[in-house]
Amino acid sequence: MPRTIVINPPGRLPLPSRRELWEAREVLWRFGVRDLKLRYRQTALGVGWVVLQPLLSAGIFSIVFGGIASLPSDGVPYFVFSFAGMLCWTLFSGIINRASPSLVSNQALVSKVFFPRVLVPLSSVISVAVDVAVAGVLMAGMLAVTGIWPGWPLLALPFWLLLVVLLASGVGLAASALMVTYRDIQYIVPFALQTLLYASPLAYSLSAVGDDIRWLFDLNPLTWLLEGFRWSLLGLAQPAPWQIVAAVVTSVGVFIGGMLVFSKMERGFADVI
Repeated sequence: MPRTIVINPPGRLPLPSRRELWEAREVLWRFGVRDLKLRYRQTALGVGWVVLQPLLSAGIFSIVFGGIASLPSDGVPYFVFSFAGMLCWTLFSGIINRASPSLVSNQALVSKVFFPRVLVPLSSVISVAVDVAVAGVLMAGMLAVTGIWPGWPLLALPFWLLLVVLLASGVGLAASALMVTYRDIQYIVPFALQTLLYASPLAYSLSAVGDDIRWLFDLNPLTWLLEGFRWSLLGLAQPAPWQIVAAVVTSVGVFIGGMLVFSKMERGFADVI
């Protein structure tokens, strides 16, 4: 017996139906796998780029900030310190970079096929997660070689990973929806991420920041997440309780906000894309 699908008008909070998202979970997986295949198809190094990119970035940061500027790394080898930060940044920036143009890149499907379109930008999490997992194996090797063992804080790593995914997905959802109407977003996103890269304590320790501008870093959500990442991976100082609470509230709030922006603009996608 064919199933009847009833399309209801959006409520006060136009969030996607959880039932529809679950029933279309295969679409999410297919988009994620396709993105992963297309990314490394016809490349000489293949998935080797997943390891090469953070390695090169961590190496450059170690030379510039650790060697030339002689900035502190809280007692951890500078290369390991910066690579741990690059893991967090790769997850955050990768989701945003791939989610932002996802609707425009799949405009034929978005305009002609009915499915929960929110799954298109969300599928970027799958391919980026694979990249981070591969680089994470290299991170584990570095910890073993250097003898760094964070202890029980390592158990909190999935918690920080989840917060980064929520924060990046919220930004990516909003950016993808806005890019359908305003193509300027494709220029704004890379510039904003490049600025945020140096405005966050990724390649340098927070202890190197002067007290006069420390408040600017304390307002940056990435500061809280980076500190949590390094606490879990390297056993450095535990984030303050207010940072943990702020990280949870901000990440969940940004994700819900991005979902609301996406849902509100979704009805006009087919007309303007």
